[in-house]
Amino acid sequence: MTVRPSIRLTVALGALAAASLLSGCAPLLFGGAAFGTAMMVTDRRTSGAQVDDQAIELKSVNRINEVIGERGRASVTSFNRLVLITGEVPTEADKANVEQSVSRIENVRSTVNELAIGPGASLGTRSNDTLLTSKVKASLIDAKDLQVNAFKVVTERGIVYLMGRVTEREANRASDIARGISGVQKVVRVFEVVSESELAGTQPTNPTNPPPAPAPAK
Repeated sequence: MTVRPSIRLTVALGALAAASLLSGCAPLLFGGAAFGTAMMVTDRRTSGAQVDDQAIELKSVNRINEVIGERGRASVTSFNRLVLITGEVPTEADKANVEQSVSRIENVRSTVNELAIGPGASLGTRSNDTLLTSKVKASLIDAKDLQVNAFKVVTERGIVYLMGRVTEREANRASDIARGISGVQKVVRVFEVVSESELAGTQPTNPTNPPPAPAPAK
């Protein structure tokens, strides 16, 4: 796994533990333009970063096809220009070449290479991954002290990858919530961690969706 030191990044592994992150995705054209505008307002990324993330994911498709063709399966998820690479490839050389190709895409500032070496995941495994992602997201929605648009969830072969621009409290809280989800084999946290003061200085004001209240002290 390669992580460039340009951002404050934490990558934590937890065996047989679940973790969480709900999609802080770029604006969606679902139910009209107003919904997309609301998503952009509550997203902690700038509008430019959201557009860059979409472009990175789209461009990566062609780059990956050029490198491995039909020999493997690799997916790219970009959040605030931090790129997570997941999937399966047959050799270590393929793994390295995919990362190198993706890292050269314009505006990529860091990569986390989680490609597995081996055969592709079965349809059953991929269906289960989709279900696990949905469960993690639903659990985060139920939480009242988290802003769900700050998180993104990716699941591969029972491993849940957590992404987002979050505080330490939010990262820990989201992980705690997801640990009770059955079926998660391992957790990998890929966060851009910011302080409470940093977050307060960059968080957009949205009266209809105020920041969540902090969790009660235990």
